[in-house]
Amino acid sequence: MRFDDKLNPQLFSDVAERIAQAVAAGASTTKNKSSQLRRFYDEFVMWQEKVGNSEERFQHYLPFVMMLKAKVAYAKGRDHVDQNFEAFLRHLLDQCTSAERLRLGKLFFEAFMAFYKVYNNK
Repeated sequence: MRFDDKLNPQLFSDVAERIAQAVAAGASTTKNKSSQLRRFYDEFVMWQEKVGNSEERFQHYLPFVMMLKAKVAYAKGRDHVDQNFEAFLRHLLDQCTSAERLRLGKLFFEAFMAFYKVYNNK
């Protein structure tokens, strides 16, 4: 998953689906519950909405956005998520280097959540 200047046409479809399948494979009764992953998605969306298209706001809120890495590490430490979801979220956050890429990250996370619901129908 990369947010380059020229986006992969399958980024929000095939790529998101493959990642969702990998994360769903590690799901159990305690790990990678949809509700847990949804909390991360909701927070990601909240920060993206605060930033909007403003690079100035992006720079202001970036430390708070990146705090999601600490939160996912904590969730992994408590066995709420597995290493696949932690790796996914950390990589997603690393791709968010501007307001526009944060917007793309939100769209990718949205596609991921849609596919995750299909593959984790427990």
